[in-house]
Amino acid sequence: MDTLSTMDFRRHTQNDSPAIVSLFKSVFTKSEGEAEGTLISQLAKDLLEKTDERDLYCFIAADNSQIVGSIFFSRLNFENGIDSFILAPVAVHNDHQGKGIGKALIDYGLSELKKKGASVALTYGDPAFYNKVGFRTISSETVKAPFTLSQPKGWLGQSLSGDSIETLSGKCTCVEALSDPRYW
Repeated sequence: MDTLSTMDFRRHTQNDSPAIVSLFKSVFTKSEGEAEGTLISQLAKDLLEKTDERDLYCFIAADNSQIVGSIFFSRLNFENGIDSFILAPVAVHNDHQGKGIGKALIDYGLSELKKKGASVALTYGDPAFYNKVGFRTISSETVKAPFTLSQPKGWLGQSLSGDSIETLSGKCTCVEALSDPRYW
């Protein structure tokens, strides 16, 4: 039986929070170093503790009750009021990478967002990975990010409603936890 068929994909619960923060610390420390692991695990903690539940969706992938993947979607506010969320951060346990868990978890999360009526999902990351789950590069002039992007090619989006994402306009703000230029 393949790993994905036994995986439990669901929205996080309060009891999952310590394991989620630990997952981000471990994954980012191993891939990017201690400073990045600390930074991104603090972001995960802040998202969980400081973001209104209407503005945050955290999904997990669990294998035999062990959390092996986690993703966050937090609200982005645009002047025209379109219901938009940003996917960040994303982590899959080092021992479980390369098995399709991240892609399946993102697909699950996008489906759940769509059911909740969200119109657009944006992310900021590696286009080679995020293209596999439907994100496309967008111009930061067309859709403004909350902060100046250090890697403009990593600004990506997709419509969840069938409308053009170019309908996002004006100033963009993010949740408090992401309101730090270091993440951009």
